[in-house]
Amino acid sequence: MVEPAEEFPLHQNPKWKKHSIASCFVSLISVFVTQFTFTLLPLFLPGSSFLTLLPLSAVLLLIVVGFGRICKKVAGVRASAPAFVFLTVFFIWVVYLTVIRRAISSFVDVVFNIEIIVVIVGLYRIMSLDPGFVTHNSSGHDLFVQSPLSEVESQGEVFAAHRRAKYCKYCKKYVLGFDHHCPAFGNCIGQRNHVFFIVLLVGFVLSEASYVGCASQFTAKSQTLNEDGREEITTSRNLVLGTMLFCLIQVLWQVVFILWHVYCACSNIKTDEWINWEKYPEFKDKVISHAGQEHSGTQFTNPYDKGIVTNLKEFLTAK
Repeated sequence: MVEPAEEFPLHQNPKWKKHSIASCFVSLISVFVTQFTFTLLPLFLPGSSFLTLLPLSAVLLLIVVGFGRICKKVAGVRASAPAFVFLTVFFIWVVYLTVIRRAISSFVDVVFNIEIIVVIVGLYRIMSLDPGFVTHNSSGHDLFVQSPLSEVESQGEVFAAHRRAKYCKYCKKYVLGFDHHCPAFGNCIGQRNHVFFIVLLVGFVLSEASYVGCASQFTAKSQTLNEDGREEITTSRNLVLGTMLFCLIQVLWQVVFILWHVYCACSNIKTDEWINWEKYPEFKDKVISHAGQEHSGTQFTNPYDKGIVTNLKEFLTAK
């Protein structure tokens, strides 16, 4: 029998607890160190092409992240991942407003600022939205905790949906349609916010791609202006190139992440179920030999797959 979820009023839920000032300060330092490190690449490799700097920046990012984790572990402090994301967005926005904006047309400027504001609002919303927490007074809670899938399905689709609730060790709650716990947003991704999560990722990709486009215009113009050797333009250009490399790396992995979640929606499966399918009996199918005899092994099967159209309809209309 699974342990019942611990009750938390919404305002007392762990994800609502304020991060300590120390954690936010560590996040602020991490943002500056990361962005400063990216700025060093075009500074020390001024003759390298952008395509050459891109893989180097990806390797550099892994080194910085790994080294940062070691330092924070040794020092006994931890950063706030949501604060890091917010501060990074804010840092990029400040670089745009103070350096890049003067080289951008008014229309593009308005569009980009709207994109950033929408992303910031979306960050707040994804951190505050209920992903689908199940409480003890929720309909069918005791049934889905204690009953096998066959008994749950016999009671209707509502209880079948409850059967897919999983326990999150970070939020200390059962979450309907649990996909994963997102440390970057400080919240679970479940039945009630999964669509919004994908929309927010698309917003990130659009805003970061827009920044890369705006930064490219600035670097092209600054290259022309820099023929007289003004150092302040060279410094600004290196800063813009560093942030552009960072944003492009984010775009590349976020696009892959979006495609993965679209695939999951089309297949009606969650990330947690895909990774840990051997933990859940409904995803196990006994292997049968050609002679008609069952083997001891099992293979993956998805009992929730109802076809792409039906799967997407259920995903988009989930409440």
